[in-house]
Amino acid sequence: MPVLNEQAYLEQAVRTVLTQDVDGPTELVLALGPSVDGTTELARRLAATDPRIVLVDNPDVDIPTGLNRAIRASRYPTVVRVDAHSELSDGYTRTALTILARTRAANVGGVMRADGRTPFQRAVARAYNSPVGLGGAAYHGGAHAGAAESAYLGVMRRSVLDEVGMFDESIRRGEDWELNLRIRRAGYRVWFDPALSVTYWPRESWMRLARQFRATGAWRGELVRRYGRRNALRFFAPPALVAVIVLAMLIGILQAGHVLTGVGALIASAVYLPIVAYALLVLGLASAPRGGGWRDRLWTLAVLPTMHLCWGAGFYAGLLAGASGTVDTSRVDDRNTPLP
Repeated sequence: MPVLNEQAYLEQAVRTVLTQDVDGPTELVLALGPSVDGTTELARRLAATDPRIVLVDNPDVDIPTGLNRAIRASRYPTVVRVDAHSELSDGYTRTALTILARTRAANVGGVMRADGRTPFQRAVARAYNSPVGLGGAAYHGGAHAGAAESAYLGVMRRSVLDEVGMFDESIRRGEDWELNLRIRRAGYRVWFDPALSVTYWPRESWMRLARQFRATGAWRGELVRRYGRRNALRFFAPPALVAVIVLAMLIGILQAGHVLTGVGALIASAVYLPIVAYALLVLGLASAPRGGGWRDRLWTLAVLPTMHLCWGAGFYAGLLAGASGTVDTSRVDDRNTPLP
């Protein structure tokens, strides 16, 4: 578990890991980044109460680095990746180990069920759980088990991780997708099963969400630079939305200035249709049944465009200039770059 500024979530996340019913010895390795909210002190208190908790330092902050340090410090042949912002469901690990053995897969994952404690966070969760929000990947609500492109978190064979080289520490976001790509290219199977579920708590503020998705989009652009069309088609939807909006703005300026008139202006107006369709889609999700209270619905109207436009804008930045200097600062308070 890589950990950075998770004081509000860490204790419950740890509890759901340590209460897993597993046949055999287990340990929980926490890779501690330089938190400023008391997370490190909390982790040390938790470790003092349970010998299964192992602490390793992750001064470089990045998730892949922390994961690799935690894996190298671990002792057992199966690695269960967990997240400080998530909670494992009862029986998650036992079920995953059964599926891993039955399918002979190298990595097994399940459904990420986002949830929220505030109107804003619930709106983000609704977007995460909808195909409209994150593009309909299996782990965002798939109902059928089968071979998959990637796995959320993942329960992995340590021997395969050692063979393919573990997480690529040059990739700060999308590291799980890239690892699973190498696992599949090595001839192993990645498996999705909806019997596995993990509760995920999204970012708690609009600014943090925007920073998160801008960084995620930039790193997807970087991964497209590296791997091209091995990236699924759904990853190109947000940048396409950004391109349509920019084009519509340019056409609108030309129409308003009477530079574009007549039949040409009428034909060019077709560019507004995808934007109208998108707006209706957002309105439909915001007003859907079980959409929560009026504040949840209003936040949904803001959350979806924020996710898509920040992701799409970040994508172009990463695609054109690379993402090596892009850091997700959404859990580092108001700093522009992570410590140290």
